[in-house]
Amino acid sequence: MEASVQNDILIHFIGDKKSKSKTTRGKKKSIFETYMSKEDVSEGLKRGTLIQGVLRINPKKFHEAFIPSPDGDRDIFIDGVVARNRALNGDLVVVKLLPEEQWKVIKSESNDKETEGAYESDLPEELCGSQLPQQSLKGYNDSPDVIIEAQFDDSDSEDGHGNTQNALVDGVKKLSVCVQEKGKEDAGAPAIKDENTFTSQDSRVLPEKSLQRSAKVVYILEKKHSRAATGFLKLLADKNSELFRKYALFSPSDHRVPRIYVPLKDCPQDFVTRPKDYANTLFICRIMDWKEDSNFALGQLAKSLGQAGEIEPETEGILTEYGVDFSDFSSEVLECLPQGLPWTIPPEEFSRRRDLRKDCIFTIDPSTARDLDDALSCKSLADGNFEVGVHIADVSYFVPEGSSLDKVAAERATSVYLVQKVVPMLPRLLCEELCSLNPMTDKLTFSVIWTLTPKGKILAEWFGRTIIRSCTKLSYEHAQSMIESPTRRIPERELPAISPEHTCDEVHRAVLNLHGVAKELRRQRFADGALRLDQLKLAFTLDHETGLPQGCHVYEYRDSNKLVEEFMLLANMAVAHKIHRAFPEQALLRRHPPPQTKMLNDLVEFCDQMGLPMDFSSAGALNKSLTEMFGDDKYSLARKEVLTNMCSRPMQMAVYFCSGALRDPAQFRHYALNVPLYTHFTSPIRRFADVLVHRLLASALGYRELPDVEPDSLQKQADHCNDRRMASKRVQELSTGLFFAILVRESGPLESEAMVMGVLNQAFDVLVLRYGVQKRVYCNMLPLRSHHFQKVGKKPELTLVWEPEDLEQEPVQQVITIFNLVEVVLQAEATALKYSAVLKRPGTEGLLDPQDQLGCGNHKEEQD
Repeated sequence: MEASVQNDILIHFIGDKKSKSKTTRGKKKSIFETYMSKEDVSEGLKRGTLIQGVLRINPKKFHEAFIPSPDGDRDIFIDGVVARNRALNGDLVVVKLLPEEQWKVIKSESNDKETEGAYESDLPEELCGSQLPQQSLKGYNDSPDVIIEAQFDDSDSEDGHGNTQNALVDGVKKLSVCVQEKGKEDAGAPAIKDENTFTSQDSRVLPEKSLQRSAKVVYILEKKHSRAATGFLKLLADKNSELFRKYALFSPSDHRVPRIYVPLKDCPQDFVTRPKDYANTLFICRIMDWKEDSNFALGQLAKSLGQAGEIEPETEGILTEYGVDFSDFSSEVLECLPQGLPWTIPPEEFSRRRDLRKDCIFTIDPSTARDLDDALSCKSLADGNFEVGVHIADVSYFVPEGSSLDKVAAERATSVYLVQKVVPMLPRLLCEELCSLNPMTDKLTFSVIWTLTPKGKILAEWFGRTIIRSCTKLSYEHAQSMIESPTRRIPERELPAISPEHTCDEVHRAVLNLHGVAKELRRQRFADGALRLDQLKLAFTLDHETGLPQGCHVYEYRDSNKLVEEFMLLANMAVAHKIHRAFPEQALLRRHPPPQTKMLNDLVEFCDQMGLPMDFSSAGALNKSLTEMFGDDKYSLARKEVLTNMCSRPMQMAVYFCSGALRDPAQFRHYALNVPLYTHFTSPIRRFADVLVHRLLASALGYRELPDVEPDSLQKQADHCNDRRMASKRVQELSTGLFFAILVRESGPLESEAMVMGVLNQAFDVLVLRYGVQKRVYCNMLPLRSHHFQKVGKKPELTLVWEPEDLEQEPVQQVITIFNLVEVVLQAEATALKYSAVLKRPGTEGLLDPQDQLGCGNHKEEQD
């Protein structure tokens, strides 16, 4: 932005008072500290006087921010916008601890744990089920944009966390949170301290555990936030100021982003004269600068998206905010693709690869999947064992290293799955045709083939490049029907086309054999100490004409999903060991650190208080507690859902890393899988990390030279993959939140049973069981005569006294405690895409029949 613009801001900043001091006249007082020099930061990090970490800003209380403590203890607290020093959510920052007398003091009677987490659906990526089920678009047979995930393979359970619907955690940005809920302040207003916390001038008189280390940001190592935001345009308040004639005020929907001055020349021509015409128009703005002496940033209006509350404008805003490249692939990139179509496999490849085209190989995917990464085979051997193959699309063949295609794929790093469409990592010609393992077509693959006993013991293992010809494309429903009907001959009309070289019975037999081995592999995995935290996850049915959600149901994870998952996990583990043996310093692996110590200790304390005999000593012990402690009745299952959700919170993210960048092999471990080595190999169409692993495996097998990359460089690629994977996860969650908010708006109010997850002074959190949604219910939103919070022993309890509907009736009293089952109503608010949860008055008529609630009750899982 030109200097004159910045000078105008400096001179005319709203709210600044003219200094009476001659020495400071014309010079503004700084609001933010000047950043430290790179040299001082580097030295401070070495000496340990400075700490670096990723900044997390509380989405419900924007003045509260945190970075993880390096020792796994309680997060380090950063209090207020000034202490954040212009850093935004997700930035990698360097902080300096404040003197101890300025640390945050948490009063012991406070039950508001928000001072701890500040999580924006901050659960581990795989544990919280980054893969969403595909949505059902009735009659949308020709739609290329309804794929949510190619398949439930390894990554949706590798952190133990299967089907999480965590997109609607209370507090996820603008889509699912009432912005003016309790604790949500306006970004332009001064921050108000939490009533349950205070800063002590004499912390020596307080118990040590009540202090939370506090810090201020002194440097931004990496601006990982995109600096883009969606929001609304407003006129400045002071019509007589110079600023009013030159700038408008951009108010971001995400209150963690500052308000932004934008030049009027960027705004619509009639905005100044007709501002109300744009009151509901969503814009994208990019922050260009943020001076030390201004509360507000300087920015440029990028574009008008359209009406707020509509699917496509909101979706484009989400993608832009999280830096997702959804532009068309350039001609330079497309020129890297095979030009002579239809493409056929070159003759020389047949001499270089193992020819498996006569084998009975098939895919199992959601019925509308177009990017088919993986196929399976299972051949019965004379000795009673099986030859089982996992065959993965050989994407690296079509993506030459160093090409324009390689560079754009590396930059995108992942496909991004929205409810209604996918933003692909690779051009569709590769995703859906050349690489996709479509049936009855010769395809290039990378295979792992084992000789396995019926109990899943590995007798032999082979890796290599192959050529396959899938005989059929099974959906999860097809495979499930085969598993559930082991002796029934399934009519051909109930199955997809099968190549004439193979029979329906042959495929059915292979599926049953795979299922049998997968059950043994799974049993052994959990016996060996693996963890899985299954949570509720939503799938939507969309209207094929309007694209609006017609209904939703909780996704059902079945044996056919588990079958595929087990063999993907097995392949990923096998490849991890292979590339690490070959290249101990240059293997791209995936690790999952153990849970955060402080949050885990809090959870242990909570379970003790609630009388729950949970064992948190290891991943396996936790999994055993969750699977063995609860019965099958409705109350027990609901309580398990809540506790599973709570167990997710201390879990850390699984991350890619270069083996040469970590010196301690103990850090390579994958906590949830409880294995020493793991990687991603099975989804190269949608994950660039898998492409890199394919290249390493090819080098290990002597097919090519080792990629010319140093460990530090490979670690940077791993870091970028981690960043983009996290962004993709957030986008998925927000897309789900968007569609659910629209569903509430269009079809609500929605009723459901819910279980209380937490009790605060004036509110309580619930898990809405029918939809897997977490919401906060506020006492001031209910027709109460009074409410009272107390601790009974160590258990929080909120007593509600309802105002009687009839003056002659006595007030009804209701006690809210953790694990209470209650009835709630989700209802849309006047503002677009905001909905709230309110408690149903005790004694009112029962809930609607589940089948009347948007088809959510007895739905079989629909992945199409």
